[in-house]
Amino acid sequence: MSVRHMVTAFGVAAVLLTGVAVHAEEARVPVREITLDNGLKLLLVERHDAPAVAAGWAAHVGSANEVPGQTGIAHLFEHMMFKGTTTIGTRDAAAEAVIMGKLDGLRSDMEKEYSLLRAAKRRGEITGSVYDPANETPKLAELRQRLGDLQAEQAKLIVKEEFETVYAREGASSLNAFTDYDMTVFFCNVPANKLELWFWMESERLLHPVFREFYSERDVVREERRMRVESDPTAKFEEQFDAMFWQALPYHHPVVGWPSDVESINRDQANRFFATYYAPNNLTAAIVGDLDPDRVIALAKRYFGRIPRGATPPPEIVTEPTEQLAPRRMTAVAETNPSVSLRWHAVPFVHKDAAALDVMSDLLSGRTGRLYRSLVESKGIASGEPYASMRPLRLDGYLEIGAEIADGHTHEEVERALLDEVERLKDQPVTSHELQKVKNQSLANSFRRLRSNFGLMLQLLIYDAEGDWHYLNDAYQKVQAVTPDDVQRVARTYFPSEGLDVLWYSRKQGSAEDPEIAALPPEAKAYAKQMLARIAKVADPASLRKGLQQIQAQANEAPDEYRAALLLIASRIEARIAELEAAKKEN
Repeated sequence: MSVRHMVTAFGVAAVLLTGVAVHAEEARVPVREITLDNGLKLLLVERHDAPAVAAGWAAHVGSANEVPGQTGIAHLFEHMMFKGTTTIGTRDAAAEAVIMGKLDGLRSDMEKEYSLLRAAKRRGEITGSVYDPANETPKLAELRQRLGDLQAEQAKLIVKEEFETVYAREGASSLNAFTDYDMTVFFCNVPANKLELWFWMESERLLHPVFREFYSERDVVREERRMRVESDPTAKFEEQFDAMFWQALPYHHPVVGWPSDVESINRDQANRFFATYYAPNNLTAAIVGDLDPDRVIALAKRYFGRIPRGATPPPEIVTEPTEQLAPRRMTAVAETNPSVSLRWHAVPFVHKDAAALDVMSDLLSGRTGRLYRSLVESKGIASGEPYASMRPLRLDGYLEIGAEIADGHTHEEVERALLDEVERLKDQPVTSHELQKVKNQSLANSFRRLRSNFGLMLQLLIYDAEGDWHYLNDAYQKVQAVTPDDVQRVARTYFPSEGLDVLWYSRKQGSAEDPEIAALPPEAKAYAKQMLARIAKVADPASLRKGLQQIQAQANEAPDEYRAALLLIASRIEARIAELEAAKKEN
C-alpha cells in the first residue's frame, strides 16, 4: 500500500461502497491555508464532531538533508525537541547554561582524543571502533569521568519529562514525533479549549529551545540504533540494501544515522542545524477538529508569528539520481523466512506518473492481487501474502515487490514468477473491470483512514513535506483518471531489466521465525520485530504501560497491514508487564 493511498478525498469511499457516483467537487476536504509573515504555513480543517483537535507541525528536514559526518542529526533533533525550554524542564536555566558550556568544552577535548584514535586506526595500531571501550585511552577515561560528574550535577537542575507532563495534565494525548527521509513531524491531540496551550508550548520549543542532556541523549539515540538495526535479524541487511539501491541520492544512509556519526555529533553542529531547518520558513503546522479558524489564525500570529524567519534559507538538494547500468543483487543469511524482494526506481511524490504506479502496485498486492493469485494460489511457490509497495519520496521513489518462499521451492522460482507478473503488465493491458475494482478498493481504504482528525492532520503534514498537501483533494481525480494504457506505459517505462535491484534472504541454519510475527504482512514485520526487541529490554512497568497506551491508540487508526502488528505488540507489552510484576512479588 502506497503512502499516497493512506488518505484521499473525504467521503469518497462511503459513496463508492453504496455504488453511487460521486463528483470530485463534492469530496474535497475544506482545508484553509495561511502563510504567516515569517513564512510558516498553517493548514486548518474544521470538524465539530467532538470538543478536541489534532495538532502537529512538520519541519521539512529529514535524513536526506544531512551532510557526511552528521548522519542521524535529524533524528537526534526529534529527541532533543522534547527536552524543554528555558522555562520548561529546568529548576535554574542560568545555572544549567553554565554547566552545558563546561560539558561542551569537555566533549571538545574528548573529540581531540578520538581524532588521535582515528589516526591510530588508520595506521593499524588499534582495531574496531574508536568508540569501543577497549580502545579508550587513560585521558579519555579521565575526561569521561569528569563529563559524568557534570551530567550528574546538571541532573539535579532538570525536571524530567516536564514537557510531556504539562500536556498530560491538561488532557492532551498521543504526544509523539517521527523522523523520515524528508521530514520530522511532531503531533498530539488536545482538548479544544487547550489549543492556546498547544500554540504556546510548540512555539516555545521553537523560540527558546534548550538542548539539555545533549550528550546523554545522543547515547540514547545510539542505543536505539542498536535495538532497531544491529539487534534486528534483517534490518542491518536492509540498511545495506538501501545504500546499494539509492547510490547517489541522500536516501542512501539510514534515518537513524551511521554509528560513528551519531557518536560524534556536537552541540555546535546541532545549533547550526536547528537555525537552518527549524526556522518558520521551513515549517508547516496542521490543526484539525473543533476550531474557530479566525481565532486559530490569531493564535498562530501571536505565538508562531514571534519566531524570526531564518537568516539563511535551507540549501536545496541538487544531487540527481544516476542511471543504473546493470542489475544488482544482494544475498543475506538471517534468522528469517527465505524470501525474494525486487526493487526498481520509480518517481517522486509530485510526479505525473505517480498515480498510475500506485494503481499498478495495488493491482499486484493483497489477497485479491495478481501476485497472490499467481504465486500462492496457482503455483504454490510462495507462502503468506506477497506484496507490492510504491513509495514516492520528495526527490525520487521506488516500487518494490516480494514474497516469502514456500517450503520445497527456490529463490530462482519466486524471482522468475515475480518478474513474470511485471512482464504481463507490460504485455497485456489490464481489463477495465479489474482496474476499477482496484480503484474502488483504494479509495475505500483511503476514506477509512480519514475518519479521525488525527489521521487527517498527519496526512496533511506528510503530503506537504513530500511536495504538495493538495494531493489530499486531488487523489480522487488522479486515481480515477488512470487508464489501462497508463498502467501498461508505466510498467514498460520504469521497470527495465538493467534497473532491477534484488535482495534474497535465506534462513540461518537452526533458526525459526516467531510464528506470530511470521503471520504478519511483510511490510509490518520489521516494525514488529524492532518494537518487540525494545520491549524485551524494558524493566520499568510504568514505562511499559505508557507505551501500551500509545500503541493501543495507534492501533485504532492504523492501516490494516499494521493493525495486526500493533495488536501483537500490545499483547507482548501486557505479557512483559505481568512478567515484571510477578518477578517483583517473588522478590
